[in-house]
Amino acid sequence: MVSIVIKKIISRLVGMYLNGLAFLAPHVAGRRGFYLFCTPLAPPVKHYHRKFFDMAEKSTFEFEGNKIQTYRWGNGAKRILFLHGWQSHSFRWKKYIETFSKEDFTLYALDAPAHGSSGGTYINLPIYSRAIAKFFEQVHPIHTVISHSFGSFAMLYALYDYPALPLERLVIMGVPGEASDFIEFYRRELGLSFRAIKVISDHFEKTLRHPPAFFSASAFAKPITIPGLIVHDKNDEETPYHYAVQIHEAWKNSTLFTTSGLGHNLKSTEVMQQVMDFVSDHEKVPHHQ
Repeated sequence: MVSIVIKKIISRLVGMYLNGLAFLAPHVAGRRGFYLFCTPLAPPVKHYHRKFFDMAEKSTFEFEGNKIQTYRWGNGAKRILFLHGWQSHSFRWKKYIETFSKEDFTLYALDAPAHGSSGGTYINLPIYSRAIAKFFEQVHPIHTVISHSFGSFAMLYALYDYPALPLERLVIMGVPGEASDFIEFYRRELGLSFRAIKVISDHFEKTLRHPPAFFSASAFAKPITIPGLIVHDKNDEETPYHYAVQIHEAWKNSTLFTTSGLGHNLKSTEVMQQVMDFVSDHEKVPHHQ
């Protein structure tokens, strides 16, 4: 309880700082606010995480001045890539990796920039998508990408920005809908003024060459033609369910599997079985609404 109060106090102090700076030095406020949004409080890689990762073949690749950590299990013909979300790392996929046949599949996972054992201090959607594309340059073709949350958003953008990526199937779980939602979240969390939001959004557009509204999951999904499985919980408080419906409507070759009571993490045997059936070309996953 005390830690929650302290966190709220710190958030408000940061907000007051950015609000004041927006008047005194708007360009500085825009830059600092933007990089604050792009700096994850990534969880550490603990001993039991490392114990699991030690069972994998580990390697790194160079990406924009940092090393990206990758993991590999198995030697099967079909390659699967797992992508984690914001403030997470590849350990989230442990149960999937333990369950998939290592004779039928080669399983890869990578820690996103500024996450897990990868280098870097900040990340945004284009950075993550470029890291994904760089991985595809070295390991291809990939049969299926299985992704969660911010990793799903980044994969959709990667396919939008690099439509020739050799991929056969895509699973997205708990995907965010709009980049502008992240800004709105921080506005509320930090108590930012609309002036502060304006200068931060201006720096966002200057840096990424697009306004926040451009980064829309449903817009990125619309050109995709490969089969897709969208998994989302009706009670997800972090990424609203209606975005999953919009993405499904835009992505003509997709199936929407809806859960209830699993929240954003979507960790359950039922979800894992649906994903494994989809990857293994079993009967089409039922469409739940």
